[in-house]
Amino acid sequence: MIDFHSVSKVWPDGTAALFDINLSVPRGQFCVVLGPSGAGKSTLLRAVNGLMRPSAGGVAVDGIELTRATERQLRRRVAMIHQHFNLTPRMSVARNVLAGVLPEVSAWRALLGWFEPRHRARACALLAGVGLEPAHLPRRAGALSGGQQQRVGIARAFMLDPEVILADEPVASLDPRISRDILTLIRDAARACNSAVLCSLHQLDLAREFGDRIVGMRSGRIVFDGTPANFTDEVVERLYGGVSWEEAAPSSGTSLPLAA
Repeated sequence: MIDFHSVSKVWPDGTAALFDINLSVPRGQFCVVLGPSGAGKSTLLRAVNGLMRPSAGGVAVDGIELTRATERQLRRRVAMIHQHFNLTPRMSVARNVLAGVLPEVSAWRALLGWFEPRHRARACALLAGVGLEPAHLPRRAGALSGGQQQRVGIARAFMLDPEVILADEPVASLDPRISRDILTLIRDAARACNSAVLCSLHQLDLAREFGDRIVGMRSGRIVFDGTPANFTDEVVERLYGGVSWEEAAPSSGTSLPLAA
């Protein structure tokens, strides 16, 4: 489903972010990417939705190479869940979720709020599926707790039944109990759609619990690729040895309410 072919990235200032990445993530797999800060996790994810253009190599989704010509076609098939939720705080919960259909709805219709009944019904069903009651629909997204905002982000991501889900540190701002709830929602929704999930995390216990597969990165290179059972303490030492805790699990820099 997701194929990286010899992907490398060097930023304009000369910083090398990825080195010759070869990786395939099949449909239905929950693949967790681990590594210290600066390992290249976010850069890897952004290569899949066109937010980062590789300096060398290429990325394909379901056999279609990601190029400027195919980017719009593939955008409908790839959704992203963000660390900081990426909602519009002043907009209602309903409008934030409906933003998930923008790849197939014209900009002027979206600005006017002219969404089809099937889109509105889908938004309501997804919000119910992530545990938010209808009373939340008119609320401003910015008034919700951190856990609630991420639930809105999950609902938005699945509006078009995506084939690929990119989750970039989706629980970094949340406490452990809510983190498990959020990852369970992502995993269950992805299974229902048979989506491939590429999820960056920094919590080793959550990676072992939720990942079908773990890919460990360090300094832009893949240094481990295997099952959670094979992600041993020796591998952890190879991945994080000599790295400070701040580099291994950087703070989000934000303080959010932690109610589910």
